[in-house]
Amino acid sequence: MTKRAPRRSDFLVLGSGIAGLLTAHKLARLGRVTLVTKKEAAESNTNYAQGGIAAVMSEIDTFESHVRDTLVAGAGICDEDVVRLTVSEAPARVRELQELGVRFSEREAVVDLGLEAGHSQRRILHAGDITGREIERALVASVRRDKNVDLIENALAVDLLLDKSGACRGAYVMDRASGRIETISAEATVLATGGAGKVYLYTSNPDIATGDGMAMAWRAGARMANMEFVQFHPTCLYHPQAKSFLLSEALRGEGGKLILKDGTRFMSRYDRRKELAPRDIVARAIDAELKRTGDECVYLDMTHHPRAFLKSRFPNIYAKVKSFGIDMAVTPIPAVPAAHFFCGGVHTDTSGRTSVPRLYAVGETAHTGLHGANRLASNSLLEGCVFAHRLAEHLASPAALGPAAPFTPKPWNPGRAVTSDEAVVISQNWDEIRQLMWNYVGIVRTDKRLDRAWARLELLRREISDYYWDFLPTPDVVELRNIADVATMVIRSAMMRKESRGLHYTLDYPKPKAAWRRDTFIKRKPNRR
Repeated sequence: MTKRAPRRSDFLVLGSGIAGLLTAHKLARLGRVTLVTKKEAAESNTNYAQGGIAAVMSEIDTFESHVRDTLVAGAGICDEDVVRLTVSEAPARVRELQELGVRFSEREAVVDLGLEAGHSQRRILHAGDITGREIERALVASVRRDKNVDLIENALAVDLLLDKSGACRGAYVMDRASGRIETISAEATVLATGGAGKVYLYTSNPDIATGDGMAMAWRAGARMANMEFVQFHPTCLYHPQAKSFLLSEALRGEGGKLILKDGTRFMSRYDRRKELAPRDIVARAIDAELKRTGDECVYLDMTHHPRAFLKSRFPNIYAKVKSFGIDMAVTPIPAVPAAHFFCGGVHTDTSGRTSVPRLYAVGETAHTGLHGANRLASNSLLEGCVFAHRLAEHLASPAALGPAAPFTPKPWNPGRAVTSDEAVVISQNWDEIRQLMWNYVGIVRTDKRLDRAWARLELLRREISDYYWDFLPTPDVVELRNIADVATMVIRSAMMRKESRGLHYTLDYPKPKAAWRRDTFIKRKPNRR
């Protein structure tokens, strides 16, 4: 394999969701930015976000109300200072999106505010039911216009570059088509690679969501927080031909009812807020009903609304389920929970700094303290906006990075690795990890299930490690290695928390405990090439 001279940049941003695109847009004012994304720039978790972005934009709403709703959903371990900071900055960040060309839905020339579960007021700005797609459209156009941003598409970060002091100085990046690995050095590196839903068998996430940033940060020795808190969206479309299609929280915000196949509503047995309870409660309720009845799915009933309203408010959802032969105006939609959002991640401060010098994280990859033990609906896009802005403000200071140790980046060295003739190992281990995570580390957990998952994962990780170092890496094996590392973090964190709180529910410790009203932190010794 021919070695290329390392590429140099002032800032390296990995990921092209709302957090990565906004970060690149803002850092371009400060220097040269290299933006790397796994597929096309618009392919990200943001692009699939249906609901919207939460912000106090109405005279009858208040910051205090948004703060309170976030803290309640977070089950006692949100960082209240971070919540207040995020909520108070939300209107300015929304206006900034509008200035960049994002077109939110309006009603009678006023921004239309939706209601979602856990919110006490209508405060969800949306673009129909394709909000994420609209945001991606505007932000991708912005970075493509910017001559200070070098956009590298269809490329996958393999590992971070660390100097002798342990500071991050860039990353190794693989071209997905050729397999060639390039060295990109940077003064500051930003992880904005999104979540890790593909660690689970059933997920609302696209195929790219393999936890790459979390895994690379973990291998670099970064401090990780609250990895046990994995949010399962209560309602994904249940259909053999439907892959990862989300049925937005906004459906229940507009009066959607959850029913069993005989038409019985059941949420009142689990929470006084019924269908508008936070996601962890709704997902557990559905899981319990499916286990009790043996049914394969529940149903989301929107038939009390006129067809015209449904086609206007939810055009994408209406068309999608109609393509599977379901007219949601007359037939309830079959639904099941699926892995959706990680509330934990790479621990950061309010400027996006991680515990590894010169390494930053924003968006779902990061743990800022906003979400606590359960994310309030539509706070995630907001978080990406707020902390992209704060990160850029921090790096605008000449003293932000401090002096750097001498560093000469080395080209990727494959050693004695050869081309693999055993690709079946990848598919086998990929399926095993996702199956064991779904069965043993899912919506409801026990000590015994976690022990079983850990024992099986240890065997799989050794096999994956041997394969990774023996053979030339491919995108598939890089992603397999990453989901194995993320699974390790989730299981380890879940085994540490001896209570039930928010998204972590265990039958062995069914109640929350005051002593555990705190974050779960883990880290490991860094790998250095």
